[in-house]
Amino acid sequence: MTKPVVLIAEELSPATVEALGPDFEIRTCNGADRGALLSAVADADALLVRSATKVDAEALAAAHHLKVVARAGVGLDNVDVRAATQSGVMVVNAPTSNIVSAAELAVALMLAAARHLSPAHQALRHGEWKRSRYTGTELYEKTVGIVGLGRIGVLVAQRLSAFGMRVVAYDPYVQAGRAAQMGVRLVDLDTLLAEADFMSVHLPRTPETIGLIGAEQLARVKPSLVLVNAARGGIVDEVALYAALKEGRVAAAGLDVFATEPCTDSPLFELDNVVATPHLGASTDEAQEKAGLAVARSVRLALAGELVPDAVNVQGGVIAEDVRPGIPLTEKLGRIFTGLAGSVAESIDVEVRGEITDYDVKVLELAALKGVFADIVEEQVSYVNAPLLAAERGCAVRLVADPESPDHRNLITIRGTLADGSQVSVSGTLIGIGQKERLVEVNGFDVDIEPTEHLAFFRYEDRPGMVGTVGRILGDAGVNIAGMQVARDAKGGQALVALSVDSAIANESLAEIQEAIAAASVRAVDLT
Repeated sequence: MTKPVVLIAEELSPATVEALGPDFEIRTCNGADRGALLSAVADADALLVRSATKVDAEALAAAHHLKVVARAGVGLDNVDVRAATQSGVMVVNAPTSNIVSAAELAVALMLAAARHLSPAHQALRHGEWKRSRYTGTELYEKTVGIVGLGRIGVLVAQRLSAFGMRVVAYDPYVQAGRAAQMGVRLVDLDTLLAEADFMSVHLPRTPETIGLIGAEQLARVKPSLVLVNAARGGIVDEVALYAALKEGRVAAAGLDVFATEPCTDSPLFELDNVVATPHLGASTDEAQEKAGLAVARSVRLALAGELVPDAVNVQGGVIAEDVRPGIPLTEKLGRIFTGLAGSVAESIDVEVRGEITDYDVKVLELAALKGVFADIVEEQVSYVNAPLLAAERGCAVRLVADPESPDHRNLITIRGTLADGSQVSVSGTLIGIGQKERLVEVNGFDVDIEPTEHLAFFRYEDRPGMVGTVGRILGDAGVNIAGMQVARDAKGGQALVALSVDSAIANESLAEIQEAIAAASVRAVDLT
């Protein structure tokens, strides 16, 4: 028998090839050379890349035998995951390979900014000995605010605690008790902004986090603040940060990421109180080797038809054909659940009802958790780390399977209890021959709406004119409504408007809607 072909399109660590072993035919090509890639991938069973190779629909169409694309790193910007899924190609990455390197770089940037290392180094290179000009600030006994207490945020907190710093953190998806176990005081963002002498950002880039640290927030910090962003560009508003640094309202900044990359021309680079690096978070020998070993292991599992924990689109392994279509729906339900909850749940039930319970539906529990945490942690969420993320946040998870489903052939519900005792639930099903996804329940209200990329949910007291008010505000904002469902628990009782819209709704419009209809709850969910 011929050996499966593994195509390595970029330079990887020698340990990667060794980890693949003798069971595969290893070929190489220059993934940046489009013609060479399209030719070489035609016979490949697996494709290993880093960041320079663009794996898009064209490349996938040229790969007639491809089963798995492996990205030796965390980011997947160069891989069209949706096209791969449609082609039945698994996509894997190495979600934890760089977390130590990223945490260490954040600390390095903090120290460099606090001690003015970059301008002092440049001055010395130009023959200037200016000790008094570059007097810095100690970290010892200062307060550091960690914005985002995921795995990298935790590593940064641990390392800065060793410097004798007081650590506070903002993360609405982490319970206070869990933070306290790590010696971290959990606070709201306003408190963090007021107390922090140093700040380090460790959040994913989502529509909710873009511009989270903007002009309004920077106006409330201490003028001695040293701010570090080694997570994702755009979370800190670069225009607002430049103004704050220029005007002395922020003391210094350390930046590894930018809103648009590559970034070689920014006003921030002109400032002596800015230390900037070109997205070096994962750029260590150790991180690259860990990434190579991780994807080599995933490729071996994928080509053997076994469970692949680091798969980002499909799980692999033996999953019943009747269960597979429910996986992407369940992941979406998880993301919608998080958008509705707005905070961490103390417990989550993943309820699966109907005919599919004749099969093993454990994968749907994993898909639900993957969705729940996809938009709230900095690291990549996979089937293997999603349960760990829940455990780390003190969230108890239970899978409930029941063959009885009175209203739908199959029904998947994610139901959770929040810290204040309130409950959040969202249900979905697949309908018709095409197995189209539908939301059929939100927080106890019956709905029937397609889970498109942009969704919104408004709960208010049932009375005339509210639907028209919502439509007018969205129309004025240029947001087109693709679908709308209105439900209520009783005439004159509580009502829910569920919307699918063609574009994201700005926070200003959401606030206007909330005020105009006196909404008890306003939630927007972005599934892009």
